[in-house]
Amino acid sequence: MTRSEENYIKTIFHLGNKGTRDVSTNAIAEIMETKPSSVTDMIKRLSEKGLVNYKRYQGVSLTSLGTKTALGIIRKHRLWEVFLVEKLDFSWDEVHEVAEQLEHIKSDKLIDSLDRLLAYPKFDPHGDPIPDKNGSFKERDRKLLSEVPVNTAGLCVGVKDSSTTFLKFLDKNGIALGNRIKVLEIEEFDGSLNIEIEGRKMQISNVIASNLYINVE
Repeated sequence: MTRSEENYIKTIFHLGNKGTRDVSTNAIAEIMETKPSSVTDMIKRLSEKGLVNYKRYQGVSLTSLGTKTALGIIRKHRLWEVFLVEKLDFSWDEVHEVAEQLEHIKSDKLIDSLDRLLAYPKFDPHGDPIPDKNGSFKERDRKLLSEVPVNTAGLCVGVKDSSTTFLKFLDKNGIALGNRIKVLEIEEFDGSLNIEIEGRKMQISNVIASNLYINVE
């Protein structure tokens, strides 16, 4: 597969809720920043390879082979993110773009060795699950901070938005995975939250809370 084909497969997987529902070509075009006609051409190529199911005007879904392929790409991406953070001292806001390049390396032996070197991690630096070599993974029991009631407490276990700007905001405000967060108050006017995090009290917007996952105690 070409790098472009792999990127399409991964995009369809994410847009289709892990490959479980059909995705429109317009949605794919928006993410890939290209024309719907170009998406249609690529989808036809992927269909010929047995990677997607495509019916005109009904959308695209991954076949079992397509889902397996997507999980393999995601596994490589997230393992490389762990490696960059743990072994090369990258910060969590720096790893995504580099991992985007490394995920296209074809060597299964290299990726299996990388997994072993890292002691078979289950989650990447952003809290997302890492599929094993068979494509199996376990989601954490987690909820968005914006969706829990007052007096709820739990550990921060992931982020919904892994953009560089959001991760830098979290670093600037001392918010990291593993922090214990408790909701003290929710403002009725704008949904902003007063929270306690590792003994510190602070206020965060609803937008921030809507991008932080916690494992409720």
